Amino acid sequence: MSETAWTGGQITARAHCVLAPNPGPMTLDGTNTWVLLEPGSTEAIVIDPGPLDEQHLQRVCRVVADAGARVTHTILTHGHADHAEAAPRFAELTGSRVRAVGRGHDDLADGDVIRAGSLEIRVVATPGHTSDSVSFALAADHTLLTGDTILGRGTTVVAHPDGELTAYLASLKRLADLTGNGEVTSILPGHGPVVPDAAAMVAFYRTHRQERLEQVRQALTDGASREADPVEGVLTRVYADVPREVWPAARMSIRAQLDYLAIR
Repeated sequence: MSETAWTGGQITARAHCVLAPNPGPMTLDGTNTWVLLEPGSTEAIVIDPGPLDEQHLQRVCRVVADAGARVTHTILTHGHADHAEAAPRFAELTGSRVRAVGRGHDDLADGDVIRAGSLEIRVVATPGHTSDSVSFALAADHTLLTGDTILGRGTTVVAHPDGELTAYLASLKRLADLTGNGEVTSILPGHGPVVPDAAAMVAFYRTHRQERLEQVRQALTDGASREADPVEGVLTRVYADVPREVWPAARMSIRAQLDYLAIR
């Protein structure tokens, strides 16, 4: 979990990252737009075209054109604007179709296989960050593109009320199974650098979630449950060391944790 600045570029034989110009507390270095292309192929898949920034979209198009290819699929890991806002414009620029969870006849479902030439990626449903979050397994590179389910640095938010902790914990268990059997060895996240040891990062995420839950339980016992707003009570006790610019996201995660604990 290096703090070195991340700039994207050609990462594997089949995956090139074009970094969007939207850095921030929640987006880290910016949104990773992934161009997937089998070497020598003329068909490419683009995952998460990012925010609506014309220069960024043109850079993505140049990466594809320089490889002698065209975009046949524009795919979204989830619907948050920093990943999906540019999708309609990018589809217009490339003549590609947009596919995501909740897109009518182009809905993505768990286990779907998407092909571009001889390249194949498999849809892995990973709800929790949001209800529509999916990841994509690129078996040829033993990689998994995770959107915001797993980040390249730090941890992600469970974006309550759409995000839900029971689902997120189940998704982490599923990723633990994928990384534990060697099917996935590295992670290509939606923000931050590539994760070279996928199994270790998933294990870290699972441990972190359990530790946070224990901290929230303790905060409730220590008096947060009796405050006018238990969310703020937990926030000041458990997240005091978290930068204030990410407190709005912390509040969403706290609400998700309180909902989870209420049914346990």
